[in-house]
Amino acid sequence: MNVNTPIVWFEIYVDDMNRASKFYETVLGTKLERLMSPTSDEIEMKSFSGDMNTYGASGALVKMEGMKAGGNSTVVYFGSKDCNIEEQRIEKAGGKILNPKMSIGKHGFITMFMDTEGNMIGLHSME
Repeated sequence: MNVNTPIVWFEIYVDDMNRASKFYETVLGTKLERLMSPTSDEIEMKSFSGDMNTYGASGALVKMEGMKAGGNSTVVYFGSKDCNIEEQRIEKAGGKILNPKMSIGKHGFITMFMDTEGNMIGLHSME
């Protein structure tokens, strides 16, 4: 991973999915699509349009128990060839691994970690 690594996915955590969806659809002039969570039926997601194989990051609004809106409610995922590579550096650099590399189905793999400032960040890879 280097300084030019693009952000490949984002999540904006919300308390009220209907209110948040209406806001983003109105402001951005787009239609959010329901996205099935690959990890839990208790997570409600609506995705912004995008293609993970083209320029620009896509993402989703997410309603999930334990993740309040506001504060650190946006999670940035950095692209990687293989999450394991960067995951091996996290704790050595002073961070904390929250969820080691895990499958998110056909969408690849993610690693979740806390940086030295208390921000939750993600890594994403297809391998």
